[in-house]
This record gives sequence, C-alpha cells and structure tokens, in this order.
Amino acid sequence: MLNRLLDDDRYRAVHAAGRRSPEIRHPKLVFSPTATFERLEFPALDDVFIALGTTIAAAGSPQAFRAIDRDAVVRFAEAARTAGATRIGVVSAMGADRASRVFYSRVKGEMEAAISELDFETVVFVRPALLAGDRDALEQRHRPAEKAILFAARWLKPLFPANYRAIDADAVAAGLIDGLHTMGPGRHVLLSGALQKPKK
Repeated sequence: MLNRLLDDDRYRAVHAAGRRSPEIRHPKLVFSPTATFERLEFPALDDVFIALGTTIAAAGSPQAFRAIDRDAVVRFAEAARTAGATRIGVVSAMGADRASRVFYSRVKGEMEAAISELDFETVVFVRPALLAGDRDALEQRHRPAEKAILFAARWLKPLFPANYRAIDADAVAAGLIDGLHTMGPGRHVLLSGALQKPKK
C-alpha cells in the first residue's frame, strides 16, 4: 500500500502512522510513530487508507484482537475525518458481517458499520480472500496451515471462484486505491474477485 501511494502522482505527500518505522525512504513520506493508537492527530488530509489488522493468535485473545481490528481502525478513521479527510479506503475481510456467528467476521463487520457512520463522502471497503505475500517483509509470523493452503491454492486456482482465490497484497492495495478514485460518493464494497486484475 505504502509503495503504491508513494508512486502515485495524485498525492503530493503521504503521511503514514504505525508502530514500526517503514524501511522506505522517500521525499513524499512523513512517518508518525504511534505505540498505542489511543491518541491520534493528523495534519490536513484528503484521503485516508487503513490496512491495519492482526489475528486472534497474534493478538493473544479475542479482546485484544477486537481492540486492534475494530477499535484502533475506527480511531484512525475518526482522527482522519477530524483532519478533513472526505474519502476513506479500508482493508476488511471476506465475510465481514456484524451479525455473523463467526467472531472474526463479526468484528470486521462491526468495524465496517462504525466507519460507515463517520460522515465520509466516499467509503470503500475491500474484502480480500486469503492474502499471499512475503511474511518476512511484513514481520508476520509464519503459520504452517496457512502456508499449506496457499501452496494448494496456487495449483488449484482455476477451480476456485474468483472471490475465494488467494490474492497478492499488492493487488489488494492497487484495487483499493483505484476504487477510491473511480467510485463516486457513497459506501462501496469490493470483493476479492474484483481485485484480481486491478488497473495499473
């Protein structure tokens, strides 16, 4: 996501916030470290993109997972709206539904519902299937079961409906950025199949 935004001529400056400073160095990049996500202040913004999330296993408990994937994401959105942002793009998850019996999907659905009420002019949620990518580069733990699923998914890709195929994180980022610029006012949801071949 960050690389895509930095290469995008439509943005003169890119302000990033997170716990870890990115390895990227770029004249357009301004990084603001935040350890707790509790108090967030941004400069004047036009668009905001949020790709914040974890897993229940990595978070340590369902409560800690909710604190990141719902509460922290919503706080980012609120701070961006206060800073003047009128358009927001958020990475959610396939199956997001606040009425779901599945805890993970329910939390994602709660997050989407909360952000949809923040008075942004344009809201775009992307709901990718299983993300493929470099876990080492993202400093994420390796999950053997997930690795096996990704391996099988590459071989069986033609047999899966487009919305359920593993997808590269870069394709998700490209689709989200493009969607925010091409879709009009309102709330929009892009499923994984629509992100498989994003515009360049």
